Amino acid sequence: MKILGIESSCDETAAAVVEDGRKVLSNVIASSLEEHKLYGGVVPEIASRRHAESISGVVREALENADCTMKDIDAVAVTYAPGLIGALLVGVNFAKGLALASDKPLVPVHHIRGHIASNYISGDVEPPFLCLIVSGGHSHIVAVRSYTDFEIIGRTRDDAAGEALDKAGRTMGLEYPGGVSIDRLSPQGDENAFKFPKPKVSSSEYDFSFSGLKTAVINTIHNAQQKNIEINTADLAASFQKAVVDCLVTNLEKAACDRGFNKIVIAGGVSANSRLRSESKRLCAKHKWQLFLPELKYCGDNAAMIASQGYYEFIGGTIAGEDLNAYATMPIDKNYKTD
Repeated sequence: MKILGIESSCDETAAAVVEDGRKVLSNVIASSLEEHKLYGGVVPEIASRRHAESISGVVREALENADCTMKDIDAVAVTYAPGLIGALLVGVNFAKGLALASDKPLVPVHHIRGHIASNYISGDVEPPFLCLIVSGGHSHIVAVRSYTDFEIIGRTRDDAAGEALDKAGRTMGLEYPGGVSIDRLSPQGDENAFKFPKPKVSSSEYDFSFSGLKTAVINTIHNAQQKNIEINTADLAASFQKAVVDCLVTNLEKAACDRGFNKIVIAGGVSANSRLRSESKRLCAKHKWQLFLPELKYCGDNAAMIASQGYYEFIGGTIAGEDLNAYATMPIDKNYKTD
């Protein structure tokens, strides 16, 4: 079964063809990252316009690379939530028109479920497992009961980890995206040079909070500037990255131990972070747990992960009609039109 996936939730316009949820036949991405760098972050209006300009060509290229036509496609899967609403609408409306014109089923896919599915196209992992999802907009610990059954165990109560890294990087004067720049710079610094607070969240022992950490690094920079003290940026980057990753791994460990999971999956854009990957490996080696990490090329937003999750949603009976809409926010555990 071949699924055409379409992804447009942020600044990547992407299309892919995946067979039986696991085999990637094509994966095409057109990114407007370089344009957004000029502004230090994603500009929603620019992202939407670039999606509208690129989506037709990207889908055509994905079909050509997979040596397919729409006659060979069994269903069209598209990201419908969450994300930038204008960007999502470009992908959703294009997918609706394509599915209608080619008489193919239309499958709505939750973007974060897609990130989890990046591990299905990267390895042989199957549910159930415990997943840490870390991106610019999301930080969750999720029990994945099946391909379409999710339980949120922990979540951020303010900033996401990726958001905190990006904003801290910008304050340090590093190139956007700040989280990637921090990761590149950190090996040159002393991770113990600065001490940052360990956030505690009263709502749940598995929840995260990163706004305090973000404020702490910003205050450190501002205080140094006021006193004309020069800060070693590499030391600051390494110390901040250590603090963020330690929070993530500590809560992940507690959740896995308390809930009895021995199969751990990492997903989301920040799953490419070198320290998170190394600390996850250390944690799982300590407990003799299985660890699954997505290939680096599937960590960021892409359509192969959407096509993969779309396959499992489709065989699970999730099909949308012409009334499919896009949503800026949507919990991962909410199934399309059933909850």
